[in-house]
Amino acid sequence: MTSPYEIKKEICEIGKRIYMNGFVAANDGNISVKVSDNEFYCTPTGVSKGYMTPDMIIKIDAEGNKLEGKLNPSSEIKMHMRCYKERPDVRAVVHAHPPTATGFAIAGMALDKYTMPEAVISLGEIPLTAYGTPSTMEIPDAVSKELQTHDAFLLQNHGALTVGVSLLNAYFKMETLEFFAKISLVARQLGNENEFTCEQIEKLLEVRRNMKIPGRHPGCSKCANRGTPNCKCLVPGAVPPPVVNTASTPAASADSAMVEEITRKVLAALQK
Repeated sequence: MTSPYEIKKEICEIGKRIYMNGFVAANDGNISVKVSDNEFYCTPTGVSKGYMTPDMIIKIDAEGNKLEGKLNPSSEIKMHMRCYKERPDVRAVVHAHPPTATGFAIAGMALDKYTMPEAVISLGEIPLTAYGTPSTMEIPDAVSKELQTHDAFLLQNHGALTVGVSLLNAYFKMETLEFFAKISLVARQLGNENEFTCEQIEKLLEVRRNMKIPGRHPGCSKCANRGTPNCKCLVPGAVPPPVVNTASTPAASADSAMVEEITRKVLAALQK
């Protein structure tokens, strides 16, 4: 069993990593770890993540009340607690402001292109949550809408949030998120992002299943069969969106027929 000191030491180590990697500046960001249903260790407010020591780490309960520690928890601990409450599998949460990923968040752009195998396997698409005022319940409410199918999020005009089955797992997702954001930005500057086909994505998701990677994954949101019995892209734990029956209107039927015809022609061309 990991001792309290070892947990606090690991939080400080991850704090140094996000600081040295430029994922946070000054006193930005926060980290937390779940140790029991009603006990959590978290970083203090007003302290640089690169200069923390184990004695600065605070213990709080599920309501965010301080149980141990001289300093005070961040006012943004609310979004951490929401993640733990709604995802029993989550054992650690990392919030930071990685520059490139945060640039996408400020531009109002989700990282929803399936272009890089490692990103597809580990994270899938990274959604953009609605803007919320820091320290209020607006951010937890916004994150909650995507929490059941994702482990990484862009917080509009704010930064990024990742969850994991361990602190190292949550941190690595933050690294992957920022790395993918950098590559996506370069690809867009070069003028093209070659996305995988649904078949290619399904093969990558099969790799994920074989590797037994923990956490949630949205599956292939690009799949035309998503939400239907024919969909093969969803992975365990993913929740498909509701199927909307639009066939009741003539316009919708015409649009559906047109999509089917275009799809048929595209598939025929690819098989040549």
